Amino acid sequence: MKKTALLIVLCVAKVLAFAQQKPNIVIIISDDHSYQTIGAYGSTLGHTPNIDRIATAGIRFNKAYVTNSICGPSRATLLTGKYSHKNGFKDNETSNFDHSQDLFVKDLQKVGYKTAWIGKQHLGNEPQGFDYFSVLVGQGHYFNPTFVNANNQRETVNGYVSDIVTDKATHWLDSLDKSNPFCLVIGHKATHRTWMPDPQDFGKNDEKEFPLPANFYDDYEGRLSAGGQEMSIDKDMHMGYDLKMYNSVAAMKKEGNFSRMNDDQWRKYLAYYKPIKEQLDMKQLSGKALAEWKYRRYMIDYLNTAESMDRNIGRVLDYLKEHDLEKNTIVIYLSDQGFYMGEHGWFDKRFMYEESFRTPMIAKFPEMIAKGTVSDAQIMNVDIAPTLLQLAGVKKPQEMQGQSFVDVLTGKDKRGRQNLYYHYYENGEHAVSPHFGVSDGHYKLIRFYKRVNSWELYDLTQDPSEMKNIYTTAPAKIVKDLKKKLKREIMKVEDHDALTIFNKKL
Repeated sequence: MKKTALLIVLCVAKVLAFAQQKPNIVIIISDDHSYQTIGAYGSTLGHTPNIDRIATAGIRFNKAYVTNSICGPSRATLLTGKYSHKNGFKDNETSNFDHSQDLFVKDLQKVGYKTAWIGKQHLGNEPQGFDYFSVLVGQGHYFNPTFVNANNQRETVNGYVSDIVTDKATHWLDSLDKSNPFCLVIGHKATHRTWMPDPQDFGKNDEKEFPLPANFYDDYEGRLSAGGQEMSIDKDMHMGYDLKMYNSVAAMKKEGNFSRMNDDQWRKYLAYYKPIKEQLDMKQLSGKALAEWKYRRYMIDYLNTAESMDRNIGRVLDYLKEHDLEKNTIVIYLSDQGFYMGEHGWFDKRFMYEESFRTPMIAKFPEMIAKGTVSDAQIMNVDIAPTLLQLAGVKKPQEMQGQSFVDVLTGKDKRGRQNLYYHYYENGEHAVSPHFGVSDGHYKLIRFYKRVNSWELYDLTQDPSEMKNIYTTAPAKIVKDLKKKLKREIMKVEDHDALTIFNKKL
């Protein structure tokens, strides 16, 4: 009996030791956060000390990209390791996510992980694969947001969304038996439109100078879809909804983001924005002067909101350190896509142009990643799921399309993907024409369809701002080679709709 008991104890100890060897995982995914405004990426405007902490302790990816630059589809790709046409969630307007399909978190659960998603997911109200979830309803709100918990229980929590999401995340971590590995996804609402900071961050960026991007007054020559979009700071950014410059206090308080505020929140917002509106009225701006004023206010609100989020990211990092979880936890920070900070005169995302195609992505894992690493390897958000499964010792499911970049984390692989494939489907808001394309890091070839039927080609080494479409002037061999690459990627990921369009002559 004693030998049997001892054997049982040893077996249990071995199982616990094995479980503890598996790395904990913390994914922090923001919304619409641009690499151009992150200190670790060289921004002199953005103040992001806690995101920068991750880069200092680990790796900064200079060439991380998304497969589809829009909120829900990006998260669906993260969860499934599959492109939009395979995971079934192509756009926010018409798609419904099938949570019953294989998700990387379900594979982690099978090997002992406790899993949670807290905050914005934007894939419906019935997540699967999580031992615990508390997700924002739809896009969520910055103030007093409503969450959906298990059994479709709704809960409205008083406070600022970044604080609340972080509170929920640390409380869940407190509840864990640390003998089991965990995977926590923290989905931030920030920095999504309409860029509403925590009042304590009012004024943080108000006195900065914001030089106009060189192509702020882009005329979109030779780029039909770019010319037809509706995401211009000048023409499409609303004075009230976006910039809080309402014609009356009553109109401001009636709007949904403000009507849900409590009295204290409302008073602080009114006290901050009312003098700005009064000063604007005195200036009576129009034309370019008004467009540039709008750009400046957009940048201030955006950066102030980012500071509210960054402070809460610091809270999570501090928690891991204080609870001796740093060493065996991989922390990944990324956005669901990039964002335009006035480039081409725009806000928003969607296009395959670099500012929205490319996402900030930073990771730390002391067991594997050397401090202060900078990588130019090309990776995509579809690659995150297989990477995490490999780190957890789990075989990648056959239907998972991403490829692990563990060798990039260790420094063995400097190149990453040879080619990047992208497909944007939504044919509604902001009037961006659906398109797909391929980038090899030197050239980028894009095929637009539906609203606009056209090809675009860019030499990224000579024209990094993608101002000159050279499709009709480039050497025929370059165009032919890129079309071969594009078709090869289409076939590889089995994007049958794109193949049909590709084969049609314009």
